[in-house]
This record gives sequence, C-alpha cells and structure tokens, in this order.
Amino acid sequence: MGEVHVNGVRLYYEEHGQGDPIVCIHGTSSSAMVWRPAAIEELSGLGRVILYDRRGCTRSERPDPYETNVVQHAEDAAALLQALHAVPSVVIGRSYGGETAIELALRHPGRVRALVLLEAALLTLDGEALAWAEELRAAVEEAAARDVSSVAETFLRQVLGDAQWESFPDPVQQKFVANSPAILAEFRGPWLEATEADLARIDVPTLLVAGEGSPPAFRRVTERMAAAIPNSRTILVGGGHFIDPGEPDVLTFVAQVLGR
Repeated sequence: MGEVHVNGVRLYYEEHGQGDPIVCIHGTSSSAMVWRPAAIEELSGLGRVILYDRRGCTRSERPDPYETNVVQHAEDAAALLQALHAVPSVVIGRSYGGETAIELALRHPGRVRALVLLEAALLTLDGEALAWAEELRAAVEEAAARDVSSVAETFLRQVLGDAQWESFPDPVQQKFVANSPAILAEFRGPWLEATEADLARIDVPTLLVAGEGSPPAFRRVTERMAAAIPNSRTILVGGGHFIDPGEPDVLTFVAQVLGR
C-alpha cells in the first residue's frame, strides 16, 4: 500500500505479486476495494498487479470543489504508471474505468501493452445507448437534488439491479454512498467521445467482456467497439455489469499477452 502525488492530487495504490505490470481501473462509485480478492490473487500469479483509487474516490484525494472528466483520469493513470515504473502495462478497466483505459491507450499508447475492457462505458458511441445514459444522468441529478447521499444507491440500482444493490453488506453500501459526490462529478464531467476512427488507432491486443445480465446499452457499445478496434475479440460472461477480472477467459488472455 502506498500513495503517490500526480497531477496535483494524492492517489492511493497497492501492489500484489511481481513481474510484468497489470493495472486495474475501477468504475464509477467504487474503488480498489471492489476487486474480488480471489481474482486479484489469480492475476498476481501472472504479474505485478497495481490497484488504485481514482481521484475523488474513497482513499484518494477529492479536491474541493470537485469537477472531473475522463481525460483527467486517463492522465492520472498515465502519471501513476510512470511514477511506479510500470510501463507498458496490461490495463484492465471496468465501466468508467474502461473509458479511462481507452483514453489512456489513445493519449499514451506507449504505456499500454494490452487492454481488457469489462463493459467499458463508451455510451456516446451508440445512439440508443446514449439515450439510456442520458436517462440515467437525469435520475442521478434528481437524486442529488433530493439528497446527494442518495446518488450511489440510485445509480447502482439502475446499473446493477435492485438485487445486486441489496446483496451488498451495509459497510460496502456505505463505501459507495461516501463516493456519491464523485459519482455526481463523473456524470457532470464530459464523457469519453471516442469515435470508431479513434478506436481504430488502438493497436494493442484487446479483450472486450460483456455481461449477459447487464443493461442492453452496454452490449450495444461492446459490439460497436469490437467492430472498430482492429486487434480485439469479445467474450460474453454470466452475471451483470460488475464483471470479475478473474473470469477464466480474462486470465487466459492476460497470460497469453505476458507470455506465461
């Protein structure tokens, strides 16, 4: 565990294992704590796994006032990897973390060895997906107008489903609730607007992972990304949007990239 100061903020990070670097970038509302310990143990058998809390989330610094965007998070990731001498890295991004990973690959291609996109939320890529995202944004804003602490529950019930939200133990729910201001900032900040032409510039091996039970918007976007990224392939796994990096096909892909 440690902290690093990059781009004017303090970021919390931790490392597991040794060898070639693998960085995991979490999605909206969460932190490094959301990655399943068994999955991180499996990944750390393949290389040096770096987990961190993105700016504004949980143990990393949240500036006041807090405004943010995907470019800022991508630049933080680039600076973190450079500071930890962890380039090029296999980059695993879930949801908003997947957007961050894409922007990182486009802005700093030399720092990315491969991409694993766990339903990267590039919702601007598809009209129907964007319409769904705008409805979600409106629901988040409505919750914030009532009580900002209700933002996390509103967001996660719509993205993960009621049953998933209610399955989280109370301490986990409270960690999400504490990130409500960060959720709101991410919704208000510009989303990633990479086009198919932009995605075509990504020339590293890319694994796209979609969940059978996720909102259809994510499947639509995953299919559009798969068609645009040259060296990519797609897998479909059980469950919803909270996709686990310990999925066997993910581990196999990472092992192949690292020559293990």
